[in-house]
Amino acid sequence: MKDKLRIFSIILAALGFLDSAYLTWVKVANRYALCGPIGDCEAVNSSQYSEIYGIPIALLGAGAYLVIILLLLVEARGGFWLDYGPSLVFGISLAGVLYSVYLTYIEVAVLKAICPYCVLSAIILVLLLVLSLQRVLREQDEYRPEMVN
Repeated sequence: MKDKLRIFSIILAALGFLDSAYLTWVKVANRYALCGPIGDCEAVNSSQYSEIYGIPIALLGAGAYLVIILLLLVEARGGFWLDYGPSLVFGISLAGVLYSVYLTYIEVAVLKAICPYCVLSAIILVLLLVLSLQRVLREQDEYRPEMVN
């Protein structure tokens, strides 16, 4: 079951990377996102909140997803990565979820526009957080010594 959670996490992180990479391309190439009748990607992706010091938020998201994928892949090497990888993925996922909550607030309350790609990324991050929490808790259970009565 432990490997299934890791593999599912890799798949989710890959989807998150593709989502963020697309939004990065839209931002850098100055293109319109393919939102269709759902949401207003242009208002969100061209707002002042779509960058930090000139770096697109989507690029930072793509980088975070890549780091998560790499951590999940190197866990197979064992040692340090097996011991601390799940906690590192949990930390990155938690930071991503918290920042997504802030960005979703900005979308709804300030911009009054929703980007479906941003919502997808937020959902993926929540799922990664849940899976990483399960993995961390399982690791703790494996290392917890049995109680002596």
